[in-house]
Amino acid sequence: MPARRIGVFGGTFDPIHIGHLVAAEEVRVECHLSRVVFVPAGSPPHKQGLNITPPEHRLAMVELALQDNPHLTVSTIDIDRPGPSYTVDMLSLLHEQWGAGTDIYFIMGRDSLADLPNWHEPQRLLQLAYLVCVDRPRYEVDMARLDAAIPGITERLVFVSIPGIAFSSSDIQRRVRAGRPIKYQTPEAVEAYIYAQNLYSPERDEAVERML
Repeated sequence: MPARRIGVFGGTFDPIHIGHLVAAEEVRVECHLSRVVFVPAGSPPHKQGLNITPPEHRLAMVELALQDNPHLTVSTIDIDRPGPSYTVDMLSLLHEQWGAGTDIYFIMGRDSLADLPNWHEPQRLLQLAYLVCVDRPRYEVDMARLDAAIPGITERLVFVSIPGIAFSSSDIQRRVRAGRPIKYQTPEAVEAYIYAQNLYSPERDEAVERML
């Protein structure tokens, strides 16, 4: 019996936006995945010391964003565990949870792929999952450099082109702080949640800074 294929999309999702959703759905269809599981990071090691929205809010926004697509789900496996949110540890836990009959396809952007040699145990990452790099057409990656740094990566890597949507979580944060609209950049339910919880406002940022 062939292994079932599940996509894993890790990230801070602060907040989740339309670009994340488009990428997940494109990869799901292109790679013939049964579903894509979003995994909000609990404590991202590369963002230590930064003002990150508490995990309960980031999780709530992801749940709201995925509610209309039964093929996209969310896991709290990273939020529920202590310590830095290293991807290899999260994937190892998912392997234990899903069993040997599952192939994991880990979704990442071109910036993450370029930085992969600096990740925690990148060689082990290849043993745990196939890598799916989402990007626009015609973007070139220096695969010779990557293969020299992480031998065997070319055999475990798939490129999937996605529609050109240039939204980013940091841009949405900046627009909220500046009083600019974010409609159509994130699902309507997420937009409503951001304003209801007063996320990313200068006042909230100042209050968080005082608590640190």
